[in-house]
Amino acid sequence: MPLLRRKPFSLADPPKDLKPDEHVYQIRFTKEIFRDYNDYLNRINLYRQRIWMCKVTGKTNLTYEEALVSEKSASEKVQQFPKELRASVLRIIQYSMLPLKDLADFIAEKLEGRFFVGAELHGKKDNELYPCRILKVIPKGVEKFYYEVAWLDKDKNIGEKAEVNAKDLVLKKPLFSRNMLKSFIRESTYRNAPWVLHEEVAKNHGISTDIPEELRGRVCFKNGLLTCSKKRKTEESLDETENCKRKKLDGAEFDGSTEEQQENGQHKVERIKYPIDDLLVKPSPHDPVLANRPSPSRDFNVPMNCVGNLLMVWDFCTTFGKVLHLLPYSLEDFENAICHKDSNIVLLVESHAALFRVLIQDDSEYTEAVKNRRTKSKITMVNWTEYLCHFLEMINVPELRQCEATIKRGHYGLVDINAKLEILYELVNRVIETTIFREKLGEIIEQRHVLGVSRREEVLEDARKRRKEKEMLKAEIESNEVVNGHHLNSENVSSNSDDDIQNGHIGKKRNGEIESSSEDNTIGSLIKHSNPAPKNMPKSKKPNSEPKQPTENGKELPKQFKSDKDSPEKNSKEQRKEYFEREMEKRPIRRSPLGKDRNYNRYWWFRRDGRIFVENSDSKEWGYYSSKEELDAFMGSLNCKGERERALRNQLEKYYSRVCSELQKRSKDLMHRIAADESVLRRSTRVRAPPRQNPANAFLNYVNKWKVD
Repeated sequence: MPLLRRKPFSLADPPKDLKPDEHVYQIRFTKEIFRDYNDYLNRINLYRQRIWMCKVTGKTNLTYEEALVSEKSASEKVQQFPKELRASVLRIIQYSMLPLKDLADFIAEKLEGRFFVGAELHGKKDNELYPCRILKVIPKGVEKFYYEVAWLDKDKNIGEKAEVNAKDLVLKKPLFSRNMLKSFIRESTYRNAPWVLHEEVAKNHGISTDIPEELRGRVCFKNGLLTCSKKRKTEESLDETENCKRKKLDGAEFDGSTEEQQENGQHKVERIKYPIDDLLVKPSPHDPVLANRPSPSRDFNVPMNCVGNLLMVWDFCTTFGKVLHLLPYSLEDFENAICHKDSNIVLLVESHAALFRVLIQDDSEYTEAVKNRRTKSKITMVNWTEYLCHFLEMINVPELRQCEATIKRGHYGLVDINAKLEILYELVNRVIETTIFREKLGEIIEQRHVLGVSRREEVLEDARKRRKEKEMLKAEIESNEVVNGHHLNSENVSSNSDDDIQNGHIGKKRNGEIESSSEDNTIGSLIKHSNPAPKNMPKSKKPNSEPKQPTENGKELPKQFKSDKDSPEKNSKEQRKEYFEREMEKRPIRRSPLGKDRNYNRYWWFRRDGRIFVENSDSKEWGYYSSKEELDAFMGSLNCKGERERALRNQLEKYYSRVCSELQKRSKDLMHRIAADESVLRRSTRVRAPPRQNPANAFLNYVNKWKVD
């Protein structure tokens, strides 16, 4: 069984009083059964972590399932270990105190030149090597052996017999490798230091389990297993251990709470280094109070099992709209169009047509199907369903082909919503695999690479400039330490006259920062001057005139450039950073979630929609947050002691301002829509508004302005 942190791990016991028709959760590779889904989820998440060790090979950093596979493979190799040598090897292993490597080397040295009955090798005969088989081992003296062998012909038939010295036998291929020997040692034992054989292994090979004389008093049997009797530590050793622990804990990030337990008159301090796996985080009285996590809205127009396909298709069509020559549309319009019963909605027709055009241009299987059907090359509102039927025939999915008859009759709007989205999902996947799309994607990747290189070069150049400015400022400070043979300190610096300021000398030092500099400063190195001296200052120390404002080329600078906070370099850096981010967004590659919470629910943000979408861990349920208040409450509920929730919070903080901006924009649009709906309802029933003027039917007004005929 795989080891958890080098220690045996026990599987969960099956539930008691389990009924035959009871619904339970079972882990595939351990066959463990759980009634509670959270218990099942916690256990399987534990198995997925790379904290397991293969007991046979000693490999670490594995998942539980990988460790099982490794143990199975290694056990099969261990079975190839010569049976005739097992008893001798196991006697050496039993109660040995050597480390694994030293023990394997010792056994290999012991068995060097030792052969067993039935082994096939080569022996010297008339100064030549001939194949032979050992029939009998003849001991002569201390650790000296002779062997009775039978010479073999080409067909491995036994010929004449002879007695051969061990030195005259040659083994071209080793009987076992060191790795096989190490695996054999691990599999045969249940502990090391000392190594102790499994009871059944020792019994099968007639090996004694009595504790040797030299180990008595140090080890003992408890519950059928050997355990060490550790000596009681002295007070000095305890103090040394505590000091070592404190040194290791210094400088690391720990939980603010310290749990002290009274055990046998001693204080036991348990400290945890955060972040850790979210499911292992336990509440502490010193933790800040987390907000209640708001429940996401689930009022989708499409069935819950269709939301994933809805988002995937919409995100692809809007993200790569320029490649498809398809004007982007909102998620709500797409959702309303999918649910509408009309068969020729422009938004859906243009979406299908854009995808069909890519498939036709790619000269793929779909192109051949269209040519064989002699369909018109131009896709219109009249013939677009013909292309759709050709596509359904090509992919030949039974569930989708059932809709073909309905589509041919001109009733696409009556097709089930799930089937509509499944068709679009398959269509998008085919487009992604086309050569045309992959070439476009390659161009986008290359452009992103160029932008990334440019951004990195600018950052490195800024860093070089900052280092140079620091060196120059340091040199200036050192050169101004002595003026007219007098050392400047915090008192006499303030008594310098206005002539000193104009000559470029340092005027005053406050809060550890230089506040005035030479007259010919550039915009990038502006430094503020100190205020005029108070009126009650003695005349000898009062400046003759107020210090001049920083200038460039003799002209006074605008107000926004008079402080370090609003320096043009900083504005330029922020503008350049925003520019690079905008350019990267214009060249998307794939959509990734913002992160996961403690229960592995995924969170998605689409810039064109604004809402934060929540995907259940099993992808069967979706929801969303649509207001700034919900977002703030959700961020306040994230526990930063957990790895996943800390990473998710960092991502939300990174995009917080943009997400809030999109959410507020969405809220305003929603308020305008509600107001428009109310104005439509207030109209007289005799003067009804046309359906397309109803804000709820805005998707009917869609026009693809990016269409290329």
